[in-house]
Amino acid sequence: MTQYIIRRIIQALPLLLVISFVVFTLMNLIPGGPLAAYENNPNITPEDLERLKKELGLDAPIHERYLNWLWSVLRGDWGISLVTRRPALTEIMERLPNTLYLSLTAFFFALLISIPIGIVSATRQYSWFDHLATTIAFLGQSMPVFWLGLILIIVFNATLKHPNGGPLLPGGGMYTIGADFSFEDRITHLILPASVLTFFSLGTHIRYMRAGMLDVLHQDYIRTAFAKGLRERGVLLRHALKNSVLPLITIIGLEIPGLFAGAVITETIFAWPGMGRLFFAQGIERGDYAVMMGILMMSATLIVAFGLITDIVYGFLDPRIRFD
Repeated sequence: MTQYIIRRIIQALPLLLVISFVVFTLMNLIPGGPLAAYENNPNITPEDLERLKKELGLDAPIHERYLNWLWSVLRGDWGISLVTRRPALTEIMERLPNTLYLSLTAFFFALLISIPIGIVSATRQYSWFDHLATTIAFLGQSMPVFWLGLILIIVFNATLKHPNGGPLLPGGGMYTIGADFSFEDRITHLILPASVLTFFSLGTHIRYMRAGMLDVLHQDYIRTAFAKGLRERGVLLRHALKNSVLPLITIIGLEIPGLFAGAVITETIFAWPGMGRLFFAQGIERGDYAVMMGILMMSATLIVAFGLITDIVYGFLDPRIRFD
């Protein structure tokens, strides 16, 4: 196992290098470049732009700029934000805990809800519960995130009222500005954005859990267990559950990295101060290339890392898998 992990880590290094080069090249081929935000500023002259290009090394060829960026990253320097003039890594690390707080909460509740629904849906195939679960899965996968977010804001913030006369739930932000720290205040601000992300994940989780359980229930060893007169709950939990979650683990391994940086729309709609909002508001809108590169490379690293973790978990759950 140790040799397998070391081998996979060594294989991941050239993969990350290729990803970083492709992302860096594509970003620098975007029309306008990192200084596009300054071009329409009447206080900045063309001479100032040329001077900035030389100071930031933007007048050099792309391959030379990439090597300079790579060498800086290896020394722990992810560049300077063109918007705030602060280190890009500092900007990202300040937002990371907020994104973890939101994404992991949604991920936990998505698993907590989807696994029991998937199991019951498979064991009661074509029942009213199965049709209801399938409908929820379909809605979760097809409903646009921004539409659901706006609907929740209209219903729970603009329409329904709290007994004290205010909105039932906050429509944005992570806490009430100017108020003292309160656990209840943080939870109420978390409910709506976490609900959107949870519902978005539910569709995929329920479908894969149901399909995995249906496949296992038709195996001979499950029929044998039922033929011996074992109770349904014991067969499902002791014999079927472990094998039926294997397809779901694959999806989770790909989903977790996406939750860290992919909650762009949700964080933007609810003004949540996380990495997704930083990527959209500061990276895309204002052309902050250092921040964008940092978030994209952090996402790529997480995808590779969770791919390795998924393979290891597979080995523990399925003894047929060998790493030799």
